[in-house]
Amino acid sequence: MSSLLTAGANKFRRAREWATPTLKDSAFLQRGVLTPEEFVKAGDELVYRCPTWTWESGDPKKAKKYLPKDKQFLVTRSVPCPTRVSTLENSVAVGEEDTAQIEDECGGDDWLISKVISPEEQERRMDKKIEEEFDILDEDGETLESDMKNLKIEKPENESVEVAEAEDDEYADMEEFEDEDVLEDEAVVAAPNAVSTNENIVKVRTYDLSITYDKYYQTPRVYILGYASSDSSQPLTGEEMFQDVMSDYANRTVTIDPHPHLRGQYASIHPCQHGAVMKTIVKNLTKAASDGDESKPPSVEMYLFIFLKFISSIIPTINYDFTMDVTASTQ
Repeated sequence: MSSLLTAGANKFRRAREWATPTLKDSAFLQRGVLTPEEFVKAGDELVYRCPTWTWESGDPKKAKKYLPKDKQFLVTRSVPCPTRVSTLENSVAVGEEDTAQIEDECGGDDWLISKVISPEEQERRMDKKIEEEFDILDEDGETLESDMKNLKIEKPENESVEVAEAEDDEYADMEEFEDEDVLEDEAVVAAPNAVSTNENIVKVRTYDLSITYDKYYQTPRVYILGYASSDSSQPLTGEEMFQDVMSDYANRTVTIDPHPHLRGQYASIHPCQHGAVMKTIVKNLTKAASDGDESKPPSVEMYLFIFLKFISSIIPTINYDFTMDVTASTQ
């Protein structure tokens, strides 16, 4: 029954897109959307600056007439995804005020912008906490210093002999560990969610990401397909791919859909609010530039860099590469 409903929904979407007239006039600044020509221009800039991305033609039978035959969609392959998104879930912080504002701007609670605290930020906060604890200890510094002066450490006469014997014992213990193959590869410890073999070779999930042009919503649309490792030919199931999507979006903003240019089922990020979010970001970037910020006003060529920036809040552990630092604020 569910498969029949899915097939019916796909036919409806295809019919709706076919009936929608192609956008001719630029509405990049006004509505955060693109014409097909602007999509190609933005894609060319992405490919130029980030060689990991390339244009693809896909199935000729599925080619869209409003796009060049050799530039139907963008793709980057074998993108590493070393950890599951569940490791970040407890680091997500969406305040009530932020949520209310985002809902007003993005048209309802079906589209949320999760704020993920990066590993660098978590480390910075931990360092700060440690510094604060040491500051508390420093308040008793005089007492600690006097106590240290009162300590008398006697140096044994045969210290050099004892140190040498201790080092010999340590090396002997290390040899036992090596013989028993107990030493673990650092990479295995660093990536506990990755799949490892008996040879301590870590196998990390990889993803193929593609960006298509959605004629109905007049914005880019992202499709992802995951694999258990870079040398695996068997795609992940939909449920497995949802493990790499923020839980706020799984089965809501992100669904399993057929790719418009390729065979197979992909996890797709629904574009219903892409235009609204992009409009807000572009507006903020334009305002920052007009207020004397060093940044330049956004252009159509920058669209996909900004777009990928906010998409990363949905799939934060998939490390697709883009070489430009873009500040994309939705506030």
